[in-house]
Amino acid sequence: MIMSIPTLETPRLILREFRQSDFDSLLAFHNDPVSTSVYGAMSRAEVWRRLADGLGHWALRGFGPWALEDKATGEYVGACSLWFPESWNDVEVGYGIHPKCRGQGFAVEAATRVREFGYTEHGFKRLVSYINPTNANSIRVATKLGAVPDGTFDMAGKLHTIYLHPKSTH
Repeated sequence: MIMSIPTLETPRLILREFRQSDFDSLLAFHNDPVSTSVYGAMSRAEVWRRLADGLGHWALRGFGPWALEDKATGEYVGACSLWFPESWNDVEVGYGIHPKCRGQGFAVEAATRVREFGYTEHGFKRLVSYINPTNANSIRVATKLGAVPDGTFDMAGKLHTIYLHPKSTH
């Protein structure tokens, strides 16, 4: 099966398919102290599986994660996704920014574009972000996106707050 991952753009970012060349940056993200507080530390093999899982999600669902590339530098900035694994209740807008790029508004910029793609191109009726209540950075991003708390979701034995995304912020 040949799958096509659409390339999206924002003023500062190219949202594109993940490449093998993104692996070291993804490994650094998953082993940064802020990231490990959310996801736990990951070995090289676990990060490789995460990368492959994302590409497989595109093949199975027709949507998934994008790598974020800075238009100005060509550098890997992070990831943003539409994610819907088996047993989840909703499609999630997910985001994770590389440690060296945090605090520059990339998560809000990318998630705004991904959310728009989900609502307009896929016709999703509801998009959420499942956020661990201790993840203040992710809550701040969701709030800037206009998402509001809408219940809880048990993710692998950990209760997460569901943040419901508006269809439009205009």
